[in-house]
Amino acid sequence: MATVTVCPDDFLLCLHFSSFLFLLLLSHNLFFLFLGDGNSKISSVYINNTHGVDDDDFYDRNLALFEEEMDTRPKVSSLLNRLANYTNLTQGAKEHEEAEGIGEKKKPSKSPHMGTFMGVYLPCLQNIFGVILFLRLTWVVGTAGVLQALCIVFICCCCTLLTAISMSAIATNGVVPAGGSYFMISRSLGPEFGGAVGLCFYLGTTFAGAMYILGAIEILLMYIAPKAAIFEAKYPEGEGAAMLNNMRVYGSICLLLMSLLVFFGVKYVNKLASIFLACVIVSIISIYVGALVSAFNPPHFPVCMLGNRTINGHELDDNHHVPTLVMTTYLWKHFCQGPELNASCDEYFMSNNFSNIEGIPGLASGIISENLWSSYLSKGDVVEKGSLSSSHVAHPSSTHQPYVFADITTSFTLLVGIFFPSVTGIMAGSNRSGDLKDAQRSIPIGTILAILTTSIVYLSSVVLFGACIDGVVLRDKFGDSVKGNLVVGTLAWPTPWVIVIGSFFSTCGAGLQSLTGAPRLLQAIAKDNIVPFLRVFGHGKANGEPTWALLLTGLIAELGILIASLDMVAPILTMFFLMCYLFVNLACALQTLLRTPNWRPRFSYYHWSLSFLGMTFCLALMFISSWYYAIVAMVIASMIYKYIEYHGAEKEWGDGIRGLSLSAARYALLRLEEGPPHTKNWRPQLLVLLKLDEDAHVKSPRLLTFASQLKAGKGLTIVGTVVSGNFLQSYGEALAAEQTLKHLMDKERVKGFCQCIVAQKPREGISHMIQSSGLGGMRPNTVVMGWPHAWRQSEDPHSWKTFINTVRVTTAAHLALLVPKNISLFPTNSEPCTEGYIDIWWIVHDGGMLMLLPFLLRQHKVWRKCGMRIFTVAQMEDNSIQMKKDLATFLYHLRIEAEVEVVEMHDSDISAYTYERTLMMEQRSQMLRQMRLSKSDREKEVRKGRRKRLFHKCTIYRNSMLRLTSIGSDDDDDTDGGERDRMGSAGGSSEHHRRVQMTWTKEKTAQYRVTHSEKQYSRRRERMHTAVKLNEVIVNKSHDARLVLLNMPGPPRNPDGDENYMEFLEVLTEGLERVLLVRGGGSEVITIYS
Repeated sequence: MATVTVCPDDFLLCLHFSSFLFLLLLSHNLFFLFLGDGNSKISSVYINNTHGVDDDDFYDRNLALFEEEMDTRPKVSSLLNRLANYTNLTQGAKEHEEAEGIGEKKKPSKSPHMGTFMGVYLPCLQNIFGVILFLRLTWVVGTAGVLQALCIVFICCCCTLLTAISMSAIATNGVVPAGGSYFMISRSLGPEFGGAVGLCFYLGTTFAGAMYILGAIEILLMYIAPKAAIFEAKYPEGEGAAMLNNMRVYGSICLLLMSLLVFFGVKYVNKLASIFLACVIVSIISIYVGALVSAFNPPHFPVCMLGNRTINGHELDDNHHVPTLVMTTYLWKHFCQGPELNASCDEYFMSNNFSNIEGIPGLASGIISENLWSSYLSKGDVVEKGSLSSSHVAHPSSTHQPYVFADITTSFTLLVGIFFPSVTGIMAGSNRSGDLKDAQRSIPIGTILAILTTSIVYLSSVVLFGACIDGVVLRDKFGDSVKGNLVVGTLAWPTPWVIVIGSFFSTCGAGLQSLTGAPRLLQAIAKDNIVPFLRVFGHGKANGEPTWALLLTGLIAELGILIASLDMVAPILTMFFLMCYLFVNLACALQTLLRTPNWRPRFSYYHWSLSFLGMTFCLALMFISSWYYAIVAMVIASMIYKYIEYHGAEKEWGDGIRGLSLSAARYALLRLEEGPPHTKNWRPQLLVLLKLDEDAHVKSPRLLTFASQLKAGKGLTIVGTVVSGNFLQSYGEALAAEQTLKHLMDKERVKGFCQCIVAQKPREGISHMIQSSGLGGMRPNTVVMGWPHAWRQSEDPHSWKTFINTVRVTTAAHLALLVPKNISLFPTNSEPCTEGYIDIWWIVHDGGMLMLLPFLLRQHKVWRKCGMRIFTVAQMEDNSIQMKKDLATFLYHLRIEAEVEVVEMHDSDISAYTYERTLMMEQRSQMLRQMRLSKSDREKEVRKGRRKRLFHKCTIYRNSMLRLTSIGSDDDDDTDGGERDRMGSAGGSSEHHRRVQMTWTKEKTAQYRVTHSEKQYSRRRERMHTAVKLNEVIVNKSHDARLVLLNMPGPPRNPDGDENYMEFLEVLTEGLERVLLVRGGGSEVITIYS
């Protein structure tokens, strides 16, 4: 029997010698185990665990290292099962549907199936093409000229294109539930801005419905059924007022019918949408075909001219063979005071001749040279053709004369305001995000393609109109010069009725779409409960249809109908849409500049400068088109903002304004105190714990280098250290340590603060620092600390005990923890990785830290070229193929590009190597325990010896006193001898405790197992099995990785197993060059939602 004596002074030598004897013992034991020793039935190289654990509990065995925290940190396979449909995220759908009340509980329905073409491209086309294209674009070209018209179209299209780029970035930054544009704005800029801009967007959509209805009525009364007019003017001066009254009556009737249709049969509106879109497409095609046909066969639309003035052709006869007298007679009664030839006539009438010109000269006529330049008119001016000669007179023309007059005063800014509604509708795709198969791909592609398509159509239409139609006809808004025909219809092929009918149905369809979408937008705002007085509009029918919201929408649209002028309604909705687009660009620019960790758009073709350019375009267009409307719109938005700020805004959506407040001072700190940060705003606010040596030098400066790579200059960073001693005596040392930290922070270019705490014990100082660091909402949420190197060889256990205590403190404080191991091998800021991978081993879900950290690291130049690989572990009951598919889909929704691999760990048998490592760990723990016992016993014996000597002196004194009183007693020797015997016995006991006897034989091992709880030993063995098995697969898969991120298991609840915990971590990370152990703080830090 071999006996090993372990002395504290020769600990390292004894440890190595004991390990050697232990290996000999282990090989001896394994030999008998493999041969069979009566009870064993094992014939393979793996030893089945039969100590109190069923075979079905392979999961507990394979992941036993994480079992104590499985209630708060579930394994990945169970998480992915819950995320199969990506609608019940731990902090996502519950937050967005239950707490916020946006989504309603719906019956099971078909999965989204719409693609880019049907789901985004065509709806955007239908919403962009509208009434302005058919009723006003020709007038814009004639008034502004081809060059300025191209400029107007280009500016408006650039504005919407830049907004679409920003919108695509926001829409692809997570899942956008149904609610689309309002959801994006409110969740990006917060409830105050979201409510203000959301209501402006609602008002714009509502007035757009009114504009479309007015356009449809204008087509009906002007070009389809002019005789249906109810009000007729007796004098020419009253024709405009009569027309407005007709528009009000018919517009109100049409609005009522459309509202009833939306209320009773909204499904029919959606079914008719494709028919209305077909009308738009057919109408546009007929324009292009007509323009091409006009090159060799222009349509015949004669225009009567008196000098260079255009004559109203409504009452002119179509028969070209009538005598001149007929025409003269018709015109005579308008220009002369009587039918007689000697009657007094208008001077201009007498001085100029009549002539006919072709209203549609055709594409090959070269008329575009006359239409290049602008011809702005004031109200009441006659439409004139500059190339015709005329004898001008001093007095102005009378409204009683049959000229074509300008009905409003025109200018470049007015035309911008009138034309801009024709490029709105770019958010139609995002409004259908819930119906799209792949919204993150379809929304940017479909929206931008639709804008490019419509921009090409508008720009080419400007050129075609200027090249095919005479200028006087272009400037004739209502087609009076061509006998009341729709101007754009005169160019259409084969007949103007194609455009008339097509434009009428398209405007009706657009009006229905607006009346369908606006109430739902108001209902979404009301259900968010951010504007208290709108709560009633969140209610509706049993099927969710917004009844009350539809009623309010109808009333507001009626206000637009009562205005009755398309040219006056268009600038109003232009303001609201421009304000909405302005804040979409602001949201994108703000998120990009703040670089919030949740800002990971899948659409990558955006930049903050483009967003600011889009904001500039929007702001400029608002004041260009109508500065007073712009001011009114801003005042309305500001009032709503302040109202929500003071009476509502109880929501927290992770908006960019809250992220911006991290950089502000008192106001921001007070705001941050209002509640915990939203998942989207979560970023690592670091507390970096550094250790100083005796010379006040930082032991691991690479730890700060790693922190700088992780932060990239954003967020809060506090660098802290603990100086041992008394504060009154060590204040100078604390100042020196603080200066050292500041110097290192400047060297590593880390922007932040340093904190130095003086404490008697380092663990207490670290605990105080974790509790007290930060101010208000600016508190660290992540602790970065180094790995205790050479902890096995250290005689002083305080280093690794402080490490474990810090792990426990961060867990209790709900802070995340990052522990880089082998930090000296991590790259510096001047050593970028040119290739390789960052490997993530996602064993348990603890808030998504493992997903977020590699993304943040790759924002730094050192790690930018590294790819990402994510590994997860599948157990026997898991479907590894489905897990891989679900994980890939989950990463897609997180907007994270990474390779995915699922590693199967079906084998739960404990290997001989696991037994070996477990027994080695037990041996070392027992030796350390005996060492601590021996050391404490020595200290106790010293104190006890002093007491014994004092007691012995007292006894001698007592005995001497007894001798004086009772001389000749026989008890003296017995007493003294008994005392010596007791002292000798005590000394023998002390000597016994100072010597540790450990005999490793098969019988001794069995006795050890019986002495210690078999259950505890079994759990330690299973945890070692987890560490060994995971280390095997990690080293196999990630031996060439630049960095390995791994879930860090929690420390044992019983502090007696702290040495074993360190051994588990050592085995888990053995053979890996660079490892980052990660523990989440107990809250979600990443979300798939925008």
